Amino acid sequence: MNNQNNRQVGNHYEEIACKYILDNGGKILERNFRNRFGEIDIILLDGNTLVFCEVKYRKNGKAGFAGSAVNYRKQHIICKVADYYRMLHQIDDDMPVRYDCILIDATEVKWLKNAFSHIQ
Repeated sequence: MNNQNNRQVGNHYEEIACKYILDNGGKILERNFRNRFGEIDIILLDGNTLVFCEVKYRKNGKAGFAGSAVNYRKQHIICKVADYYRMLHQIDDDMPVRYDCILIDATEVKWLKNAFSHIQ
């Protein structure tokens, strides 16, 4: 599969994740926030908590399950991009921050809140 198709598939499942977040009380602030360090799929508010969310999809278990794709390296990238986002938007250090994953395995959607802690 080429990058164009991968992006289309990614967009499709990010749409599913956004709908799931909205249906469960979240408020989407931004999608596909990028900088030179990497990208965060969805930035949202869950109550008064700022959430940086990674979306992972697996059609079946052959390539592992969705959660296994959010490894230490990916977590580190998300944290660096999140730090930049907070600085850029002058978000106070007192604001609660969380790192979540929306995991989509086949047709099952799970919102894994507080999936990992901030990595320096």
